[in-house]
Amino acid sequence: MALYNIEWKTSAKKELRKIEKKQIKKIIEAVESLASNPHPPNHKKILGTDYNFRIRVGNYRIIYYLENDKLLIEIIRVRHRKDAYTTP
Repeated sequence: MALYNIEWKTSAKKELRKIEKKQIKKIIEAVESLASNPHPPNHKKILGTDYNFRIRVGNYRIIYYLENDKLLIEIIRVRHRKDAYTTP
């Protein structure tokens, strides 16, 4: 199985910088693991969308867009669970 390319939206990178360093390491590891398995056991499809999914890392949610035909994962948002699904 081919590896997916991972791209980060600028806004997601900005959100990541606001998180504690020890959590950032766990988040980066989870995102990197998506390259080989874009559908890990803890992923969920976001309702109302066709290609947006989320994974949990502690109290944080990583929301990503999956484009299978291009083998691309775009990290859209990295936020605390209480803010993850609200519009910025």
